[in-house]
Amino acid sequence: MTEVDEPQVVTAISIALATRLPMRDVERVRAEAGAGLVGDRYHGSRHRHVSVQSAADLAESAERLGAPVPHDRTRRNLTLSHGAVATRPGTRVQVGRALLEVVRPAAPCRIMDDAIGPGAARAMHDRGGAIFRVLESGDIAVGDAWQELPPEPS
Repeated sequence: MTEVDEPQVVTAISIALATRLPMRDVERVRAEAGAGLVGDRYHGSRHRHVSVQSAADLAESAERLGAPVPHDRTRRNLTLSHGAVATRPGTRVQVGRALLEVVRPAAPCRIMDDAIGPGAARAMHDRGGAIFRVLESGDIAVGDAWQELPPEPS
């Protein structure tokens, strides 16, 4: 079975209690509908509940940068094993017991130049993943499958 045939899975979950605090990896997190990830700085925000990136995008960014791009330094909450992250607003995804919906693509910010190294934000251009809102509550754990759902009928 090739990587393309294998389901995407969550390989890392990172949260921070406040904006400037370092991210910390956890094995499991509770996603609350309408609120976000319990214990994360964006819990309770209107739409920025969960940020998601792909290990493949991190690898491409590292190649462009010429230096490692650690998953936790990007300040994203979930890292997927491989493949692309859905970025089209309205796309729904099942992960663990939670249902998420794309709000918008996630743009890398200049803070990444401080956290990773000069040029990191540029290296991650178009590789920043996406921002999701939580539609249905549920636990998300490292190893959970990430499944993009078919569009809802109009």
